[in-house]
Amino acid sequence: MTKLSVNVNKIAWLRNARGENRPNLLETSKVLVDCGVDGLTVHPRPDLRHITPDDVYDLSNLCKNSNIEFNIEGNPYSEKSKDYPGFIQLVNEIEPDQCTLVPDAPDQLTSDHGWQIDGKDHNVLINIIEELKTDKTRVSLFVDPDIKQIENIKSIGANRIELYTGPYALNPILEVLSSYETSYNYAKSIGLDVNAGHDLDLENLKPFLDRAPVDEVSIGHALISDALIDGLDTVTKKYLDLCK
Repeated sequence: MTKLSVNVNKIAWLRNARGENRPNLLETSKVLVDCGVDGLTVHPRPDLRHITPDDVYDLSNLCKNSNIEFNIEGNPYSEKSKDYPGFIQLVNEIEPDQCTLVPDAPDQLTSDHGWQIDGKDHNVLINIIEELKTDKTRVSLFVDPDIKQIENIKSIGANRIELYTGPYALNPILEVLSSYETSYNYAKSIGLDVNAGHDLDLENLKPFLDRAPVDEVSIGHALISDALIDGLDTVTKKYLDLCK
């Protein structure tokens, strides 16, 4: 069975559009918890366009009290700015169940590629992973379906990968899906657990999981978009059913 972690960035983005507290992120996240999700995911960015440091603390406590997992995504190179403590400091303070490292630029609209680990990143990421990986926190790296990069991620000490599924969502044909199946099987064969995420939805999720039954999917934008039509409770349960 694949676990479902819901990315709640979009809820925070909607709240921040008015500079108020509607929708209330914590209360909305409790609805997700009550539906039976396996975890919550946040991707705080230095510009605080959606998730704030206070949100991270609040949601961490919610997950701990609800016995579900908390996943913090972000670029490990994001440093301290005005109201942002820096990604690594935030993760070290929270000690989430999972930390997913993503190579996105500060002003990037959304994550759109995985790590290309060269000599510089290789050495720096080894030290970052050693710092972040604890008995409480596993480390995952966002990656394209690329065997060489999966090998590189294994060599620097990560626990998991998260397959970037954007290309599959754009072109869900067998040839594209097969590359994910191959990457999934290879990662498992070398001892890496496997997550997946980006633009997975009610139409493309099941075909993906039939070929690559990953440990966890992270879904946010599509789920929240569907919920505007059918309701958060109903839509969340639809996604959970597909993960069974």
